[in-house]
Amino acid sequence: MNREYTAVIKQSGNWWIGWIEEVPGVNCQESTRDALLDSLKETLREAIEFNRQDAISAAEGEFQEEPIAI
Repeated sequence: MNREYTAVIKQSGNWWIGWIEEVPGVNCQESTRDALLDSLKETLREAIEFNRQDAISAAEGEFQEEPIAI
C-alpha cells in the first residue's frame, strides 16, 4: 500500500531540518536538502515498522488486522 506523508522542512543556518507532520517523533537534521529527505524517509519507515511491531506485541494472542482509510 502506497501512503503519502507530509514533510515540513526548512534551512536553519548550515543545516536542513524537517519533521513528518502526521507522525510525532519523526524528525531529522542534515547538511543538504536531499540528505534530509532521504533521512526522513528512512526514519519514517523505521517508525512505522516499530509502531507496527509494538501494536502486534500489545495485542497478544489472537487478533485481527483491519485496514482503515481516512
